[in-house]
Amino acid sequence: MAALKEPVKIFIVQSLACFETPQQVADAVMQRFNIEIDRRQCENYDPTKYAGRNLSKKLKDLFEKTREDFRKNIFDIPIANQAFRLKEIQKMYEDAGKNKVSKQNLLKLAYQETDARTTKQEITGPDGGPLQNENTTYVTASKELVRQVMDELESKY
Repeated sequence: MAALKEPVKIFIVQSLACFETPQQVADAVMQRFNIEIDRRQCENYDPTKYAGRNLSKKLKDLFEKTREDFRKNIFDIPIANQAFRLKEIQKMYEDAGKNKVSKQNLLKLAYQETDARTTKQEITGPDGGPLQNENTTYVTASKELVRQVMDELESKY
C-alpha cells in the first residue's frame, strides 16, 4: 500500500464524494498522478464505508462538504440540462440515417423530454384517506357439515 501525499488523498476523497466507484477512482489516480493504488485502498477514504471509519476529521469534513455540494448543484452535470439532452437526441436522430425504428424511438424520446406533463398515480381510500385493509373469508358449507364441525369442537373443548 503506497503512502499517499495530501493532494492525492484530497482527490480520492472528492471523487468518492461524487459517487465514483473505488475502481474508477483508482484508475483516475493512475492517470492523473501516475500512482498505482487498488480499490481497497480507495475505500479507506470513504467515511460511509467500514474501511473508512478511521478517516481523519479534516478528510471526513471535506467528504461531507463535497457530497453536499455535489447533490445540490446538479446544473454542473450536462445531462441534467434539458437543452443538452435534446441536442444529444438530435445528434442521434441525424446519425440514425434510414433506420426508421430508431428515428421513431428518438422522436418519442424527444417528445417525452419536452412534454411538461408528468404521470402521477395516487391510490387512496374514500375522500383521499388511507386504504382500508379488510381480510374477509367466505366459507360455503351445508347445515350438516356445520353441525358436524360444531359437535367435534364441543367434544374436544
